Amino acid sequence: MISSDDFGSFFLGGFECSSHKRADGRRLDLLRTTFHDALATQDYQQLRQCGISAARDGFRWHLIESTPGQYDWSSVLPALDAARANGIRVIWDLCHYGYPDHVDIWSQDFIDSFCRFSREAARLVRERTGRSGIYCPINEISYWAWAGGDMAQINPCVTGRGAELKHQLVRAGAASAKAIREVDPGAKFLTAEPVIHVAPGGPEPEAEWAAENYRISQYEAVDFLIGRNEPQLGGHDGCLDIIGLNFYPANQWYLGGSTIPMGHHDYRPLSRMLVETYERYRRPILITETGAEGSAAAPWLHYVCAEVEDALAEGVPVLGICLYPILDYPGWENDRMCEVGLFGAPGPGGVRKVHERLLAEIRRHDHLAPAAQKMVAYA
Repeated sequence: MISSDDFGSFFLGGFECSSHKRADGRRLDLLRTTFHDALATQDYQQLRQCGISAARDGFRWHLIESTPGQYDWSSVLPALDAARANGIRVIWDLCHYGYPDHVDIWSQDFIDSFCRFSREAARLVRERTGRSGIYCPINEISYWAWAGGDMAQINPCVTGRGAELKHQLVRAGAASAKAIREVDPGAKFLTAEPVIHVAPGGPEPEAEWAAENYRISQYEAVDFLIGRNEPQLGGHDGCLDIIGLNFYPANQWYLGGSTIPMGHHDYRPLSRMLVETYERYRRPILITETGAEGSAAAPWLHYVCAEVEDALAEGVPVLGICLYPILDYPGWENDRMCEVGLFGAPGPGGVRKVHERLLAEIRRHDHLAPAAQKMVAYA
C-alpha cells in the first residue's frame, strides 16, 4: 500500500544526481559538484528544519561498479546513514542517465549488469535502513531516449536510435524491478517521466494530428513498463506503484516552435494533465520534479500547488510535490550556477543559505498534506 504517510511530508526535496557523459566525453556528477555527497547529513538536517521529511536521492552506478561485478558502496553509505539518522524517507534513483564505462548500453550485458546492481543495491538499502525501499530504477526514460538516442546530447550520444534506446531502457527497468523484489518483496516503484502538452503550430488537420500524436507519446514509456504495449519488452504491473511526473515551465510548446506561455489559451492547466494521467493508470501520482529559476521559483511553485489542489478536489490522489533540484547547481553545459533550489551553495560548516521566498511558499501550502492523506492508497 502507498499513501502520503509513506513520505511524512507533502513536499519532498530532490537532490540532482545526474551522472551521465556529455557529447564531449566529460562525465557529470551532480552529487559531487553540489557537495551533497560530502554534506548529506547537513542537507538532510536542513530539510527537516524546513518541515520536509522525504527526498529523492541517487546511487552512482559508475562509481559503485567501476570494476565489473565488484561493488564499492562507499559513495552512497553516508547518504543512507544520514537519511536514517534524520528520519528522511528516500526515493532512490538507481540509474540517473549514468552507467559504468565497461557496460555497453546496447547489449544484453547492460540489462544483466543493471539487474545484478539493482538487486545488491536493494539488499543494501534493506539491511542498512531496516525497511523496504522505494525506487525509480531508471530516471526519465522518455527524455533519455530523446536526448541520448536522437539528439546526441548525452550518452550514448547518437542520433536516429531514440526508439531503440527507449526499448532498451524499458527492458532494463522492468528486469530491475523483478530483481529488486527478489531481495525486497515489499519494495515500491515509481516512474519519473515528463508530463507535457504539445499544441499544433497551425490550423491544418495534419498539424493537429502531428501535435496530438507527439503529446500522446508521453505515455509510451510507462505503457511499455506495465506491459500494456510491446509486452515482449518484459513490462509488468509490478513495475509501477506510483506515477511520477516531472513538470517544468518548458513542458508545453508548439510542435516545432516555441514554448507556450502560461496564461495563453493554448496553455493546458496542470490539473487537467494530472486528471488525464490518473484516469489512464489509476495509480497515485507524485510530482517527482518541478521548479523554476531565480525570481520565478516561488510564483511557479504557487501555480503548481494551486493546480495540485484542484486535482485533489477532483479525486486525483496526488501524494506530494518534489522540489527538484532542491540545491542550486552548476549547469550541465556551462557550469553556470542555476539558482533553482530551496538551498544555495554551502557556507561555513556546510550550512546552506535558504531561499526564504520559496520556503514561505512551501509553508503557505501546508494545508495540502491533510487533503492528500484522505486519498485512498493504491494496493
